[in-house]
Amino acid sequence: MLAQRTLKSLTRAVGVGVHGGQRVELTLRPAPPDTGIVFRRVDLPTPVDIRVSATAVTDTRLATTLTADGDPGAPAVKTVEHFLSACAGLGIDNLIVDITGEEVPILDGSAASFVFLLQSAGIDLQKAPKRFMRIKKPVEIREGEGAALKWARLEPYEGYKLTFEIEFHHPAVNQTGQRVVFDMGSGNYKREIARARTFGFTKDVEMMRSRGLGLGGSMDNAIVVDDVKVLNGEGLRYDDEFVKHKILDAIGDMHVAGHPLIGAYTGFKSGHALNNRLLRAVLADETSYEIVTFDDAARAPAGLAELAPAW
Repeated sequence: MLAQRTLKSLTRAVGVGVHGGQRVELTLRPAPPDTGIVFRRVDLPTPVDIRVSATAVTDTRLATTLTADGDPGAPAVKTVEHFLSACAGLGIDNLIVDITGEEVPILDGSAASFVFLLQSAGIDLQKAPKRFMRIKKPVEIREGEGAALKWARLEPYEGYKLTFEIEFHHPAVNQTGQRVVFDMGSGNYKREIARARTFGFTKDVEMMRSRGLGLGGSMDNAIVVDDVKVLNGEGLRYDDEFVKHKILDAIGDMHVAGHPLIGAYTGFKSGHALNNRLLRAVLADETSYEIVTFDDAARAPAGLAELAPAW
């Protein structure tokens, strides 16, 4: 049987939110089979559970925000995409995340710190079948026209593959790779994707901070780009770090489905909003997907059965 996964032990992290700039603590706890990933706001007078699901996403401006039962007025947890990307990369199905504020800490701006945190706790196989969402037919969401066109698509594929293309028309970004294809079954998530950091442009900083955003951002947790170049002294971690971070985000955004995917995702200039619209479109059409398990792990698509360090 291809089994569900949780953590072997409890683990903790402390950091600041990239937008609010507030100190926040995370405590990751093992959870029973079929729990899913649940954030628990323990800073509130009565703790509130916020279950990860596509319909719990209520804001996608600059990050993915979840609220309890998808109620926009309910307690929220923000900037969940890097953490969920790490969970997807390690195949984590069930987890309770106690959090002492409304924003997941940015740490180094990538998913690598979360991968280390999860691996340090150990991964436990559970006595329940892992449930995958298998895409049965293509579903696509498009927005804009001409130079403003952006789109995202899910389609059938025997495995889990992601393709992303960016188009920023910026000297520093144009010198790097603009398109990446990544197969999650390769076992290379930790090495090839997880270390890609979020990025921002100096021209946007004043506008963001006037809106109370980006208050915790710095060159310690983001790639900072001025009009012509990357300002970080150490440069880029990958030659194509910008587009790899967009794939990292997309992996996290797709993981709010509540199940790992069997299918192919393609994004062109897509972001959190379009990614969530895509998932909701799939879930709204019951003929476009099915939930599958594998009694015989050997029957699962290549790479999805191994408990490799990076998957």
